[in-house]
Parts: sequence; C-alpha cells; structure tokens
Amino acid sequence: MTWWSVIRFLHVTTAALWVGGQLTVSLIVLPLARRLLETDQRGRVLREVGRRFGMFTGAFFLPVQISSGIAMAVHKGVTWESLTYPGYGRTLTAKLLLFVLVMIAATLHGWANGRGMKVFARIMAVSSLVGSVGIILLATALPVT
Repeated sequence: MTWWSVIRFLHVTTAALWVGGQLTVSLIVLPLARRLLETDQRGRVLREVGRRFGMFTGAFFLPVQISSGIAMAVHKGVTWESLTYPGYGRTLTAKLLLFVLVMIAATLHGWANGRGMKVFARIMAVSSLVGSVGIILLATALPVT
C-alpha cells in the first residue's frame, strides 16, 4: 500500500459518506420525520440535521475531497490542457463541473431553507442529490490510467 492508496481511500470514503449521508437523510430520515413528528418538531429536527450535515460537509468532507482530488490530479499529471482530451480528461472535467454545480445547489438549498422558501429549497436539495449521484457515476467512469 502506498500513500497514494491512502489518499485515494480518503477521497472515495469521504465521497461515499457525503453522498450516503444525502441519500440517508432523503430516503430514511425525511420520510420517518414526516410520519412520526408533529410539524413544529419535524421542522426543528430537520433544520438541525441539515445544519450539522452542512457543518460536517464544510469542515471535513470538502477539505478532504478538494485536497485529495488536487493531490491525485497532480500525481497523475493532469494539466488544464489535458482536461480537454477525450477519455480521462473530459470525464474528469464533467465530474469537476458537476461538483461545482452540486456545491452551488447545496448552498442555495441551505440559503432557501433558512428563508422559508420551501419549494425552492426542495428543488435545490433534489438537484444536489441527483448531481451527487452523477459525480459518483462519473468517478466510476474515469478510465484507468
């Protein structure tokens, strides 16, 4: 095992925790909260879950994802020019662009949620989740080099 294996492990593990957390909240926590909690309790619990998940994302997931991603790209010799090449370059570019869009959607979700814009917040949450799954799909489609 090399340091690059550890870095790749951290990148994949934090991505799995991040996307898995989104799926868990969306598919398990939300439906149960809607069914078992009164409206005021549900709102409080879901706001706190979202706030903690957001803090964990900002404090742990993003720094690990960004630093490990940059390290792996440098190690693989990725350049700005190579991001336009067919195969690995274009797939990585699509993954990076989708990552940026997901971060924007997640930020807008938190902003809209804090301002009581429920419909827009939900649209942004779903967009973030779908985009996150897309990032995982693109990551698995990266050609082995």
